[in-house]
Amino acid sequence: QLQLVESGGGLVQPGGSLRLSCAASGFSVDTYGIGWFRQAPGKEREGVSCISSSGGITNYADSVKGRFTISRDNAKNTVYLQMNSLKPEDTAVYYCARSVWCLRTLVPGGYGSWGQGTQVTVSS
Repeated sequence: QLQLVESGGGLVQPGGSLRLSCAASGFSVDTYGIGWFRQAPGKEREGVSCISSSGGITNYADSVKGRFTISRDNAKNTVYLQMNSLKPEDTAVYYCARSVWCLRTLVPGGYGSWGQGTQVTVSS
């Protein structure tokens, strides 16, 4: 059964770090692009980062460049999002999803097989 399961969210102080995991089952993460998205209350879902099936292409939203890093462990069939220097505006539910591509535009409509999400709260 095809499934993506996010984990690793939590409450962290501004300036802190978290690492999110997106564990895949039913397919291999090295055959699809995987993207991370987030949705804050009252806001639309927005793209955060993606990694291509080859792993050779990564893209980031301008708001997270230099702070977030996407990576992949093929042996564990898992994609990670390392989030450093977290800000209150990073507070959201974070989702992962798969796509044929990893495009700079990070449009949610190009992705499917969404996970259930993991809550990230940045607050003092």
